[in-house]
Amino acid sequence: MKIQFVDLRRQYATVEEEVREAVARTLEGMRLFLGENVQALEQEFAAYCGSRFAVGVGSGTDALYLALRACGIGNGDEVITVSHTFIATAEAIALTGAVPVFVDIDPETYNIDPARIEKKITARTRALLPVHLYGHPAEMGPVLEIARKHGLRAIEDACQAHGARYHGKRTGSLGDLGCFSFYFSKNLGAYGEAGMVTTDDPQLAETLRFLRNHGSRSKYEHCLLGVNARLDEIQATILRVKLPHLEAWNDRRRELAQIYARHLPPWMAKPTERPGCRHVYHLYVVRTPQRDALKEWLRECGVETGIHYPVPVHHQAACQTYSNGNGVLPATDGAVDQILSLPMYPELREDEVEYVCRCIGEFFDGRTAKAAPVALGDAALKN
Repeated sequence: MKIQFVDLRRQYATVEEEVREAVARTLEGMRLFLGENVQALEQEFAAYCGSRFAVGVGSGTDALYLALRACGIGNGDEVITVSHTFIATAEAIALTGAVPVFVDIDPETYNIDPARIEKKITARTRALLPVHLYGHPAEMGPVLEIARKHGLRAIEDACQAHGARYHGKRTGSLGDLGCFSFYFSKNLGAYGEAGMVTTDDPQLAETLRFLRNHGSRSKYEHCLLGVNARLDEIQATILRVKLPHLEAWNDRRRELAQIYARHLPPWMAKPTERPGCRHVYHLYVVRTPQRDALKEWLRECGVETGIHYPVPVHHQAACQTYSNGNGVLPATDGAVDQILSLPMYPELREDEVEYVCRCIGEFFDGRTAKAAPVALGDAALKN
């Protein structure tokens, strides 16, 4: 059996007719610059997230960068975030001229550890930027308490968490701003690049609209130095077709996660869903000290897997200026050599999940000693 890590063709087959008809209508109208579909998607996505406003942008990276810019963050400021994330999180901070300051993760959720945040706050700290990694919301209650206590902005990196919930509220509606990517493999993906920023603040929303369009208030009048980060009308058209399916797709991901949990070895470290949280399983990430050998075995079995992410940002050559040095983020460094992302997409079949689990069981049965469970609460990871 061959199982792709993500099979986009299967999902496209379910919406192909709707997408083709919607794109054809858009091309017939030829209003391709911040047209009616961008405006409608902004309203629909804001309503979905439970925010007052949503501003469409060109990508998730644009969303992060412009959210920081809208908050006035720039040269010499500091923004606290995590190193265990895609580089765009830190990249967006650095592009404003600010400095990313890395905090270690909770080793069970892989999200920011709120207990470590205040130690990193200085007179130059302007914002907290938690990441809702893999589809599980960060612990936003204490994050927001810390932000209010110190007068900081709270900006959500929700690029992997479309539709996730934290105590009844959807991601993107929890902080001052929420940043989303519609990269094609996301839970809600375009057929190219696209992004969105959500907020309840009308001034921030207005500033974002200026910034995404060269700081333009009207044609050839520029009140700010912005960038070209507009959401493409064709991508907005496609996303409008797909958005009504998002909840059902997320529900299916959750069903598949339960199937994985039932069939994987009971001692294997699996994704955690904290009380009050709704995980949407953008990725299904397991953990084992024998990760590399398991990955190769699954490849031989015809199963594609991924690693998200093998090199944390503070070890990236591009970010050495901001590196905390080796050994200061033990939970992050301890995770990256052991995590493995298994196939996860709504169109995955139950028999395919069972096959993946069977292959994993055979891998460990073929060894003289099974790998010991990963002690996620071990003191070595908590220090």
